[in-house]
Amino acid sequence: MIGKVRTRVLPASQRRSLDELTEDLDLSSGDTTSKRSAFWTMLTLSSVIASGGVLTDSTATVIGAMIIAPLSTPIMGIALGSVKRRRTGSARVVLLACLLVTAVGMAASVALPGDYDLLSNSQISSRTSPGLMDLIAALATGFAGAVALARRDVAAVLPGVAIAISLVPPLVVAGVCLGQLSGWLALGALVLFVSNLFALVFGGMVVFASLGYGTEADKAAGRPARRTYAAMILLFTAVFVPLTANTVITLLLNTWTGRTKDAAQQWLADVPGASVTSVDATSRTMYVHVRSPGDLPPVESLLDRLEGRIPDGIPVVVDTSRGRRIDAGVVGG
Repeated sequence: MIGKVRTRVLPASQRRSLDELTEDLDLSSGDTTSKRSAFWTMLTLSSVIASGGVLTDSTATVIGAMIIAPLSTPIMGIALGSVKRRRTGSARVVLLACLLVTAVGMAASVALPGDYDLLSNSQISSRTSPGLMDLIAALATGFAGAVALARRDVAAVLPGVAIAISLVPPLVVAGVCLGQLSGWLALGALVLFVSNLFALVFGGMVVFASLGYGTEADKAAGRPARRTYAAMILLFTAVFVPLTANTVITLLLNTWTGRTKDAAQQWLADVPGASVTSVDATSRTMYVHVRSPGDLPPVESLLDRLEGRIPDGIPVVVDTSRGRRIDAGVVGG
């Protein structure tokens, strides 16, 4: 049964050899000078492009940086090396690459004004609170990327894989947030990158091992070695647990968002023409967007209404359609 599935996924006529995969994914094999020169040059340029896209909130520019970025190559090299049970140096390359991209993001943050609202930028806010669905999408992307690398006839899908898996942009966002001294947002972006990295490695290990890329003994048995299984389980657990926790927190935030909206509507009930346009929960902060032709009631009364309805310690920010922002404070504070 497993053999039939393997044949359907990777027909023998389209199967790439282990040497070919190693040549593509291992920067320490073959013409290492040319490989490393191309990798670091394209990574640096993609980091600069991604930084420009993030700072200008340009989705198209960020997508361009995703396609150019070669960071998935050494990450898949980690997966292949783990299945082969050989050290290739790919992990060290990935670590240095992460430091480089983050540093570029930090340098780019100098262009932002000191009072810049990071969460008003969709490229930043969308990458600072990853959830379980991000992991599921990343795993599917990892499987697709590994299959595309193993087959000769579907290499054309690799640009799509590069777009689907977000690697350089989260690191740039982390650097920008660190440059603006926003550690919590930087941590969220790093969690997204790490989850995508682990998902790629996990997906690559599963596919490469299942398709028979490994030591001769592993090929004969048709399954990866026990150490490979243990590594895959460890990787999956390391990503699954924090992202599941974040998903649960997000669901709770949605509940608290509804309660905050109800309290805000009661808060504005006596103001003619005033209304609550929306309430957003972003990075553990409640943003209450209101429209009012006149002055708002004291924000302290809103915090009083929220007592017991949302946990203490959640920051609440009120935005008005007249362009004013009022930092209401912290519930219970």
